[in-house]
Amino acid sequence: MTLTWTRTVPNVRWRQAGAGGPLLLVSGVVAGLLTVLAIAGPWLAPYEADAADVLAASQGPSAQHWLGTDSLGRDILSRALVGARLSFAGPAMVVLISAVLGTALALFSAWHGGWVDRTCNRVLNVMFAVPGILVAVLSSAVFGAGFWAPVLALGLVYAPYMARVVRSVAVRERRRGYVESLQLAGMSPLRIGLRHLLPNVFPILLAQATYGFGTALADFAAVSFLGLGIQPPQAEWGVMVAEGRSELLDGAVQQSLVAGTLIVVTVVAFNVLGAQLAARSGGRR
Repeated sequence: MTLTWTRTVPNVRWRQAGAGGPLLLVSGVVAGLLTVLAIAGPWLAPYEADAADVLAASQGPSAQHWLGTDSLGRDILSRALVGARLSFAGPAMVVLISAVLGTALALFSAWHGGWVDRTCNRVLNVMFAVPGILVAVLSSAVFGAGFWAPVLALGLVYAPYMARVVRSVAVRERRRGYVESLQLAGMSPLRIGLRHLLPNVFPILLAQATYGFGTALADFAAVSFLGLGIQPPQAEWGVMVAEGRSELLDGAVQQSLVAGTLIVVTVVAFNVLGAQLAARSGGRR
């Protein structure tokens, strides 16, 4: 089985028959469990995420600390559970911003067509050349490290990918007879777009948003790892990987290993889920 991955879901082609069976189920379950952990993490954590105990610093897994402790004696399991909330909140906001901007641009372009559509396509083609992680780093460097600078930067950079996917479906829907009938009935373009075009493009929008979430999580964690996103002592997976670097020389690999594994599993789960949703939604049209 050969998979071709790009940042836009419809370019993914699953060569096996009946795409979307066990793989869809497994990726959906994993993504769902991780989302539940991100929401309920602070209540599930056995210790306070920033509670330090120097006497228990850099310990391995034990009955008291299932995943061990970091160099300050903080419980790694608790920090991973609490940090999941910020690790998910950032990408979720990126996807929301990019989905709103990209969908609005796509529907506007598909509705007007002609030179408007051509101009929008040229603008999108230029924006595709801009690396999201670079914009996020520059934004954080200019406006200060934190949560919102990389979120807003990544949201703007991801919007063209949403727009391209939604536009391809919206153009096809725009040419269908029911749109002309609604126009003849006196319905406004805005109402047609919101009540009819948007629901019809929602399945592929959901697939692209799911796929984009995994990519956004990797970029958001990378910005935090570089020290330009979430700042210590706040718990976040990218921050935990960065903090774990100083412990590697002492043989304490658990913090970086736990946080890095969570990032990889989350990205893979959401990418596979998004690709499977795209394959299924594409098969119905």
